[in-house]
Amino acid sequence: MNSCYYLFSVAVMDEKTRIEKDIIMFEENLSKIKQKKLSDSQEKTVVLAKQYFEDSKYYSEKKDYFTAFGCINYAHGLLDSIINFS
Repeated sequence: MNSCYYLFSVAVMDEKTRIEKDIIMFEENLSKIKQKKLSDSQEKTVVLAKQYFEDSKYYSEKKDYFTAFGCINYAHGLLDSIINFS
C-alpha cells in the first residue's frame, strides 16, 4: 500500500474506527509473537502489552477514545520491540 494513501486514509478515519483497526492489528501481531521463543523478560513485556490492549478495549467501550488510542499505541510499541529486536 502506498504510504501516502495510508496516511491519508488514517487521517480521515474517525477515532472509533481507527482504534478498532489498531486492536485488530494488535491481535495479528500477538499471533506473530506466539510463534517465537521468548525470554522471561520478553514474556513479561507481552503480559504488559496485553494489559494495555485490554485497557484500550475498556476505554473504547467507555467512548474515551483519546485514552484508548494511547493504550493501544503503547501496546503496539511493546510488541514491536519484541518482533523487531529478537
